[in-house]
Amino acid sequence: MPENAHRPVLPLWGAVLAAAAGGFSYDLGFPGASIWPLAFVGIALALVSLIGRSSWGAALVGFVFGLSFYLLQVSWTSLYLGPVPWLALSVLEALIVAAGSVLIALAYRWLPRVSPSRWIRLIALPLLIAGLWCVREAAIGTIPYGGFPWGRAALSQSESPFAQVVSWAGSTGLSFVMVAIVAGVIEWVRLAGWRRPVTVLPVAGLLAVSMLVPAWQTSPAGELRVASVQGNGPSGYFDEREPGDVLAAQLSATEPILDEPGIDVLLWPEGGSDIDPTRSESVARIFDRLSEDLDAPLVLNTVTLRGEEYFNTSMLWRAGEGAVEIYDKRHPVPFGEYIPDRDFWYALAPDLIGLVQRGYTPGTNAPVFDLGDAVTGLAICFDVIYDDVVWEGARDGAQLYMFQTNNADFRGTDENQQQLAIARLRAIETGRSVVNISTVGTSQVIDASGRTIDSLPAYEPGAMVTDVELRDGLTPSVVLGASVPGVIVIGSLAALIAAGFIARRRSRDRDGDDLVGEDAVGDDVAGEVA
Repeated sequence: MPENAHRPVLPLWGAVLAAAAGGFSYDLGFPGASIWPLAFVGIALALVSLIGRSSWGAALVGFVFGLSFYLLQVSWTSLYLGPVPWLALSVLEALIVAAGSVLIALAYRWLPRVSPSRWIRLIALPLLIAGLWCVREAAIGTIPYGGFPWGRAALSQSESPFAQVVSWAGSTGLSFVMVAIVAGVIEWVRLAGWRRPVTVLPVAGLLAVSMLVPAWQTSPAGELRVASVQGNGPSGYFDEREPGDVLAAQLSATEPILDEPGIDVLLWPEGGSDIDPTRSESVARIFDRLSEDLDAPLVLNTVTLRGEEYFNTSMLWRAGEGAVEIYDKRHPVPFGEYIPDRDFWYALAPDLIGLVQRGYTPGTNAPVFDLGDAVTGLAICFDVIYDDVVWEGARDGAQLYMFQTNNADFRGTDENQQQLAIARLRAIETGRSVVNISTVGTSQVIDASGRTIDSLPAYEPGAMVTDVELRDGLTPSVVLGASVPGVIVIGSLAALIAAGFIARRRSRDRDGDDLVGEDAVGDDVAGEVA
């Protein structure tokens, strides 16, 4: 094994500084700076800081990287609630990053001991490092309370040449490819690969394929004329308003398009009606008239109460029939839309926990509506960051997606741009057009290639009437679904365990050989003395 295979590239103090700079650079790769190449720089600094580290050293530099990144990435959580939720979320995610960093450091330590072959370090090691990075992302997206898969590496690439990879392998697959490329370049440099040009082929090949592969093409299936309305009403959690003010803002922004011909469906954002039409006859009559005037169904959203349970509900409304289909938000936001383990957290932060008076129940109904002329997939706000909702919609026949969101609590921050980037990747991933409508912005219509074809200025009322392409067929990403992250996560953990076992056994064998050699030398010396 080469002498430098498991030596630290940086002293610990240098690794800590590199990790901090890496988290900062990584964040700049995401919206709103949107300098996507810097995401690769951030990954590189994170990995270099872990090479040759002990477990505790890896945990330290991993925590610094995670904290540096998340403090910037989710700073919008402090806009109205102050620093406590922001710091708590950032520290929690950084702790998970730290734990995953220990696994990556172990891979750098163990795998070169499995075989002295340079190809192990040029091919197997980068793939293992990339897989373990995805293990870490899977943990962040799963625990606790359903996880928070915000800030995955792939989500920085919505407008880069690598974005097409998501149609083949999803966001986890794109994260894997990104980290494998960076880890491969690092190993090529550490091995002075320029002395043997052929050694650049593995990483160069992966880079070329991932940049040049076209997105999977689904089949055109006609068009749907979609009217989508951004009311810019007082829809924030702390906005001063009277009941019906948000509804009035949406109606006002809708009025200019009532004479538009041929509208097939009207789409309103999350929270577009602050009064539940299923419990208010007067509001139900408003939606009936609106549907009659347009001669089209409405897709709207409101808070519903069934029994003692509250739901964040989207409904398909038809004149004279009311809500013919409903979809309840599948992933309510913990500490935002409900409080898990309320008694425990209330004892720690009663003022903050007391702000969330009601808790939304997770929905179980299918995330699709049959509009008559087409089937639309649905996601409500943060639903869009969870793979299962989007995949299920495509498998249930969605020919386009309607994403409803309320970004009013994050005005003036990067949150809406970050969420829009996720919506753009979802369009490419599923091969479907996406209508992303917000109460306040950013609202856009995105085609299946990820190109914006219509938009509204943020923080202004307005409406779009857009001919949106429908598409049929499933991309490999949707067909493979959870099997891609499953294989990557399980395979990487299994490979790390196997590498550790083999490395330990070879270390014992080597130590035994050394002892035998010392005994033989002793016998020779004794013979010469005799």
